[in-house]
Amino acid sequence: MKLQEADAKSLLAAQGLPVPDWAVAHSAVDARAAAERIFAAGAGAVVIKAQVLVGGRGKAGGVKLARSADEAESVAAAILGMDIKGMTVRKVLVSEAAEIVKEFYLSAVLDRAERRIMLMGSAEGGVEIETVAVDHPEAIIRRHADPNLGLLPFQARDLAFAMGLGAHLKAAVGIARGLVATMRAYDADLVEINPLAIVRERGADGGDVERLVCLDAKMTLDDSALARHPGLEDLRDPDEEAPEDKQAREAGLTFIKLDGTIGCMVNGAGLAMTTMDLVKRARGEPANFLDIGGGARSDKVAEAMRLILDDPKVNAILVNIFGGITRGDEVARGLIEARAQQVRDVPMVVRIVGTNAAEAGRLLEEARFETANSLDEAASKAVAASRTAAREASA
Repeated sequence: MKLQEADAKSLLAAQGLPVPDWAVAHSAVDARAAAERIFAAGAGAVVIKAQVLVGGRGKAGGVKLARSADEAESVAAAILGMDIKGMTVRKVLVSEAAEIVKEFYLSAVLDRAERRIMLMGSAEGGVEIETVAVDHPEAIIRRHADPNLGLLPFQARDLAFAMGLGAHLKAAVGIARGLVATMRAYDADLVEINPLAIVRERGADGGDVERLVCLDAKMTLDDSALARHPGLEDLRDPDEEAPEDKQAREAGLTFIKLDGTIGCMVNGAGLAMTTMDLVKRARGEPANFLDIGGGARSDKVAEAMRLILDDPKVNAILVNIFGGITRGDEVARGLIEARAQQVRDVPMVVRIVGTNAAEAGRLLEEARFETANSLDEAASKAVAASRTAAREASA
């Protein structure tokens, strides 16, 4: 689950990380009111940032400065409703504009190969880290946290010095360790600060001071762990979620959309991956990864079929079910129900083995489904059906 910047900042702040104050506005009038409060506190300018779950907001015109409440209202009105990479801006973040001295990049990610949380830092902040990785791979510093103890103080100091943050060592160590603590506290997959910035501020004595702060935040959470964290589900932004992802989540299905033409319905993640591999080996292209899970009943199977058919590129469907907990006859009934409700006719190849497979075979035969005895056979038939459908469509 991806979080908006404002929500990610709230979780960072809850872990004690230095995050400048902000407000979220859903209208230009709200943005003006937020700006007035910030100006009243002595700010010289505010920054207004589009809240969308895509990168490149600044390049698209979704991040702008304003030096008065009137200008803030005008800027917010221009950003709200803007389309940024297919996402409509429905809210903006309003915060005091920082006087940036130097920008850095820092993130905590899961390194699955090492089975640890990895810190990635760079003095090349404020730009897309992918660009840095390609153009200057030597500029990225990596350190792994201890799986039980987190990021140890000496590791954090080593990272800070390597990034050139020796002058702000205490703050850098606290932020680096705080990112790991945030990962563990919320079962996050990614916590990213870009930029992590040294900013110049007015001190209590009226002189200038420099401080290390988290100016931006990006965070993704493990959906499977949300049950352990009451309240985090409320941070999901339904406006930013793809319709098929929302439909799958609400139906309890594991679904990932791909670019192929052969829809796949399988029970079990490993079996689904094997099915996709065999479709590729038969020179076909899978249109999705879809795991209906164990014990799926007919209504869930029917919902999965509707999800597959919502993709207009799908011109053939391969169903591969191994009946352990899942009953083959329940799946067959779901397929029959789904086909009766289909708004378009798409060829389907079904392979069901295991629990109640014989009953499933009888039901499918009576309903005149194309079946297969092996997965290789099913994949070959599905690819052939897809090619035939493609030829007929282009004829």
